[in-house]
Amino acid sequence: MKPQPNQRLSSQAMAFVLAGGRGSRLKELTDRRAKPAVYFGGKTRIIDFALSNALNSGIRKMAIATQYKAHSLIRHMQRGWNFFRAERNEYLDILPASQRIDESKWYLGTADAVAQNIDIIEDYDVKYVIILAGDHIYKMDYEVMLRQHVESKADVTIGCLTVPREEATAFGCMAVDKTGRINGFIEKPADPPGLPEDPDHTLVSMGIYVFDWKLLRELLIKDAEDPHSSHDFGHDLIPSIVKNGKAMAHRFSESCVTSGLETEPYWRDVGTIDAFWQANIDLTDFTPKLDLYDNAWPIWTYAEIVPPAKFIHDEDNRRGSAVSSLISGDCIVSGSEVRNSLMFTGGRSHSYSMLDHVVSLPYVEIGRKAQLTRCVIDRGVIIPEGLVVGEDPEEDAKWFRRTEGGIVLITQPMLDRRAAILG
Repeated sequence: MKPQPNQRLSSQAMAFVLAGGRGSRLKELTDRRAKPAVYFGGKTRIIDFALSNALNSGIRKMAIATQYKAHSLIRHMQRGWNFFRAERNEYLDILPASQRIDESKWYLGTADAVAQNIDIIEDYDVKYVIILAGDHIYKMDYEVMLRQHVESKADVTIGCLTVPREEATAFGCMAVDKTGRINGFIEKPADPPGLPEDPDHTLVSMGIYVFDWKLLRELLIKDAEDPHSSHDFGHDLIPSIVKNGKAMAHRFSESCVTSGLETEPYWRDVGTIDAFWQANIDLTDFTPKLDLYDNAWPIWTYAEIVPPAKFIHDEDNRRGSAVSSLISGDCIVSGSEVRNSLMFTGGRSHSYSMLDHVVSLPYVEIGRKAQLTRCVIDRGVIIPEGLVVGEDPEEDAKWFRRTEGGIVLITQPMLDRRAAILG
C-alpha cells in the first residue's frame, strides 16, 4: 500500500541512535567522552547531526543507546535536547547499557543494543524504525528514505554512499541490480563490486537502516537466541536479509539536504584525528563543502548563554584579528592572529600568539607568543607562553601525538608531562 502524498511517514517512525562507540581512532579525544559527544564545527557535537536530521525530517520519537564513557553525552542530551514534550506525543529516551536483560550482559553489538530495549520501543507504538549511527557528519531527509522503503515493500532499506571502487575497500559494500535491490553484502572486500551503470563506483553502507518495526522485532528476537551470532546489524542481520528477504539500497544523493551552495552530497566519518581536523577546517573555506548557515535545515545543539566574541588591541604585531575562521561566543582574541581556524566557546588567545589551521575546542587558553599550526587542542587546555607547534615534527612528536598526516593533538596531560620533564 503506497503512502498518501499528504501523509508524512516520519510521524509514524522513531529514530534509534547507536551512540555507544568508543571511537578509539580519535585517540585521546575520546579518553573522557564517547565519539558521538566529541565537539565539532565550533559549537555542536557530532551526535547533533543525526538527531537534527531526524528532527528536521519530522521524527519526534527518538532513543539514544549509550555505553562507553557516556556522561558528557548524556549531559549534552539533557541540556540541549530537553525540549521534547510527551503531551505532544514527542519522546527522547537515553538508554544506557544497564544490564536490563541479563546482569552479566552489556550491549554485545549494534543489534543487541536494540534488542535489549524492545519493550521500550514497543511503548512508542511506531510503525517504522530508523537505525542511525551517532558519529557521522551529514544532512539528510529521512522522510525520502522512508517513502522509498514503503513503496518498494522492502524488508530493510539501507542508506548508501556512492564512492570510487578503490576507496570502497574500507566499507561494507553492496552488490545491486538495476532496480536497487541488494543481492550481495560484503564487508571490506578486496575487490568491491561496481554499479550496474558505473563499474568504477560502488555503493557502501552508511550504517542507516529502515525497518518495519514488526519485522525488526521478530528478527531481533531470533538473533538474540542464536549463540553463534555476534548480534550486529552489519555482520548478522543485514546479510541474512540480503540472502533470505528483500533488501533495497537508498542512495544518499536522493535525500541529501543542500542549501544550494554545496556542490556534491556531503558525508564524513570523522573517526581519525586527521579526518576530524580536516572536516572542521573545511568549514573555514570561502564556500564550505557543508553549509552550516542553512536556516531551513538547522543543526540543533545546546545553546549556551554566553557573551559575544570579542577582539581587542590594534597595534602593529599585536592586533586581535581572525580571517577565514569560525569564532564562537565567549571567545576573546586579545592581540593575536587567527587564520583558517576554529575557536570553540570560551576560547582565549593572548597577545602576540598565532593560530593557523587550528581546531581549538571549548575553554582553551592560548598563552602569549604561542605559535600554533595544524593542530587540534582538547577542551580546557592551557597552552603555555611561547609554545611552538607545527614547525619541528620531531619536537612535536616528542611531547604530543602527531599523526601520519602531520596534525598534532594537544591535551593537558601531554603538556603537564612536558612541563614536568623540562622543569
